[in-house]
Amino acid sequence: MSDTSIAAPAARHASFLSPLPLFFVLLWSSGFIVAKFGLPYAPPLTFLLLRFLGVLMFLVPAVLLLKAPWPRGKVGHIAVAGLLVQAGYLIGVWCAIKQGMPAGLSALIVGMQPILTAFAAPLIGEKVRPRQWLGLLFGIAGVGLVVAAKIKLVGLSLDAILLCVLALISITAGTLYQKHYCPQFDLRVGTVIQFSSSAVLVLPLAIIFEGLGPDFAAVHWEPRFIGALLWSVLGLSIGAIFLLFALIRRNDATQVTSLMYLTPPTTAIMAWLMFGEAFNALGMAGMVLAVTGVIFVVTKPK
Repeated sequence: MSDTSIAAPAARHASFLSPLPLFFVLLWSSGFIVAKFGLPYAPPLTFLLLRFLGVLMFLVPAVLLLKAPWPRGKVGHIAVAGLLVQAGYLIGVWCAIKQGMPAGLSALIVGMQPILTAFAAPLIGEKVRPRQWLGLLFGIAGVGLVVAAKIKLVGLSLDAILLCVLALISITAGTLYQKHYCPQFDLRVGTVIQFSSSAVLVLPLAIIFEGLGPDFAAVHWEPRFIGALLWSVLGLSIGAIFLLFALIRRNDATQVTSLMYLTPPTTAIMAWLMFGEAFNALGMAGMVLAVTGVIFVVTKPK
């Protein structure tokens, strides 16, 4: 996948008529399931460091063997976008969940990303139509209905809330930054750059705050943990991120982030199937409302 020119306006929206958004939502939604499987066996920063290093173990040999083109003049921008979209977002969400933040409330806070992106869209020359604003409101209302029954505020700390807000701001800023400064680059090389910079940031944090040593003594290498780590590397950090980058380069930032509205409903269904968690009629109504909102955002009026 080499750098390509910016597609024509008619083609920029074609990716939303393909399976890409569906696959992205399914993969991205599994992130909370991975957290539930993996966090009992390793501290969050240590888990993320292993995840970033795992991505590099898979992709660096591929980049070298296939002689993927280096993104000239964009390395710094790609690294900054990676620090925001990868490190900042994941550190915020995973550390918040580790501190007791309910997954539902975390999804609701991070689910504000499409609204925040829409407000900031004029900064990168994008315009949000009234129909899209209506869809964004539908979406956040749908997310609220889905997670309403799962939100518990007992024992919730201010630190956990601030970490989720950090994740929200970080992924929103990172999406806008990448869309504006480096939307086109080879996905293999760009992913290596982003996860390399993220690993460099997370390593000292894990040493300082989690006492990480060279033996990774805090990690319990149980089968569930290994499975969660492998899926986070292959399914999330490679599969989902590749799809996210492909969507960013071909569509408006508001359209891409609106897909995040579908994450809480999809995660709720996964949790229902895998863990027997409740998914009632209110959640189903919220899912319908969220899907309607996304349709409003990603489609043009006839």
